[in-house]
Amino acid sequence: MKKETVIKVENLGKKYKIGEKERYLALRDSIVNAVKLPYKILTGKISLKKPDFWALKDVSFEVKKGEVVGIIGRNGAGKTTLLKILSRITEPTTGRVTLRGRVASLLEVGTGFHPELTGRENVYLNGAILGMRRFEINRKFDEIVDFSGVEKFIDTPVKRYSSGMYVRLAFAVAAHLEPEILIIDEVLAVGDAEFQKKCLGKMKNVASAGRTVLFVSHNMGAISSLTRRCLWLDNGILREEGPTMDVVSQYLEKGYKKITKWQTPSLNNKPIQIILAEIVSESGHFDVKTNFKINIEYIVREPVYGAVVSAIIHASDGASILSTEDIDTNQELLERRNPEKYRATVDIPGNWLSSGKYFLRLHSGVVSQSIFDNIEALSFELIETGNPKIRAHKQAYLLPYLDWNTKILY
Repeated sequence: MKKETVIKVENLGKKYKIGEKERYLALRDSIVNAVKLPYKILTGKISLKKPDFWALKDVSFEVKKGEVVGIIGRNGAGKTTLLKILSRITEPTTGRVTLRGRVASLLEVGTGFHPELTGRENVYLNGAILGMRRFEINRKFDEIVDFSGVEKFIDTPVKRYSSGMYVRLAFAVAAHLEPEILIIDEVLAVGDAEFQKKCLGKMKNVASAGRTVLFVSHNMGAISSLTRRCLWLDNGILREEGPTMDVVSQYLEKGYKKITKWQTPSLNNKPIQIILAEIVSESGHFDVKTNFKINIEYIVREPVYGAVVSAIIHASDGASILSTEDIDTNQELLERRNPEKYRATVDIPGNWLSSGKYFLRLHSGVVSQSIFDNIEALSFELIETGNPKIRAHKQAYLLPYLDWNTKILY
């Protein structure tokens, strides 16, 4: 039996003017702006020559009912713009989208929540937006609250929630109110490891119930375990589409720059921003027996509490095999980081990893609350300088040379 198409995207494009922020205007604002526009142009207050930027260009694909589809790509590739169009938050410039069924989205902390309303009131508000009746929400309410873990604060205005509490309740609402289409962005990385595991399990349950999931993540391990089909967006263009393992493999091979030093292309206004990273080997080459260093430079723009800066090394299949944070042995950094420019260095011992290609991802944020950076920075390769002939048959990420003591017993 042929599955029904529930998402159809045709020649989708989204254009912005560089330097202009998209605003959501009431009808009266649009009328007033239309009247004022000629005067602003004549007086030079508005230039008609601002360059265009296409966040998406000529993107087309279909998603069948019950599919779980991953969306990957570097920062600025157009992933969030695509999800905002699918969630009807913003309008496309060209092309069209056809959706069949109720859509629940979790794109950023607090999406769809009113800050002055309590958690309980927001659950019912979101259910009403999805077209559910009160008795349907009542039936799911206890399950939602239990999953979110915010039962003590369910009657507190959500403006007083931490970012982590916001995300837990928002995901619980989105996943439990039975939408036909569930759209999830990287925001799940805000939660702690146990909650992320619960979310991935819940998304699998949603999919097994015949509902459709679109999942954006920089975590290739999560993408590979949850999805069977994947879309790779690159500078607003759909570069590859197909089986997840094939697309992830191509993305890791071509999407990461083969360099040993990365620098940010632009500055932002976030409390912390990573601006540079490099891997350095004192011997001048990278082999499995030699240690290497990861240097990270970052800016703190305002006092920040509970923040971490992380380095994650991925294998060629996207699996996360090593994750380290600057607070591992320096926990006083959790207390307060003052506005300064910092340089952090971590030493990765030799004789740990097997030979092959690896990928470095950088992360900064406040633990279980907010993300400032999630950067796919660079790739590097370790070569085998020991005895590759007697090690070629071994299949493992960690392949150390360990000391064995062998004795003849009789």
